[in-house]
Amino acid sequence: MTKTKHDVVGVWSEVKLEIIREYASAYSKIMNNQPSIRKHIYIDAFAGAGQHLSKASGELIPGSPLNALAITPPFSEFHLIDIDGNRAQGLREMIGPRDDVEIYDEDANETLLKKVFPLCRYEDYNRALCLLDPYSLTVDWKVIETAGKMKSIEIFFNFMIMDANMNVLKKAPDRVDKTQVARMDKAWGDHSWRDIAYEKEPTLFGDIECKVTNTEIAEALRRRIKDVAGFEYVPEPMPMRNDQGAVVYYLYFASPKETGNRIVTSIFKKYREKGSR
Repeated sequence: MTKTKHDVVGVWSEVKLEIIREYASAYSKIMNNQPSIRKHIYIDAFAGAGQHLSKASGELIPGSPLNALAITPPFSEFHLIDIDGNRAQGLREMIGPRDDVEIYDEDANETLLKKVFPLCRYEDYNRALCLLDPYSLTVDWKVIETAGKMKSIEIFFNFMIMDANMNVLKKAPDRVDKTQVARMDKAWGDHSWRDIAYEKEPTLFGDIECKVTNTEIAEALRRRIKDVAGFEYVPEPMPMRNDQGAVVYYLYFASPKETGNRIVTSIFKKYREKGSR
């Protein structure tokens, strides 16, 4: 038995798991009732160990892969990716041998583009729900843009604004390490974030660059996912917070279909209202 360390997750991470579980259940029901659809596929690009340790209760709770596997009617296939070999092996042992489950201990960006997304082609009457839930600015923009152009994939995408703020979006932007800038360029898709994230403010000593708010950056990314990646529907993302109330990341949903947009907008609204109490 592989010894796997479980991540400790806070309340907002549990909220995220519930949002995704709730929508994945609705999605599978809808796709199961579409006679023209050959397969509907669940993809988890940063699947983890399968379980998490709840900070609130101290108990083990199922992660997104186990939640998805429990949904009825079931997805046609499950593709679970984690670059950590121990986590991937732990998932294999936890799930057991199943013909409908493929587990990869590989780089998620490469595996999605080369192996998994080709299984989800619109013209093959296949559809997919893809979860992109990394711990840092890890998702390559090419993944998001490819999914958008395919018109057959819906995504949940976690954009780690705290990582961006700590390592890239600093008060002296010209002094940021080049490797961090390159990382942000890869996540954003180009260098346009630089002009979006800062605005000039006049002072007695001339103009200085000041970072805009997290909300403004989140909205710029929402528009980019819609206008550049080509997703028809991208509702306002959910800010996900830590125990101190600071936004750690924004949870985005993007879809080519109005039905998905309507359902997720309703789910987001419900949890926003819960969080504001």
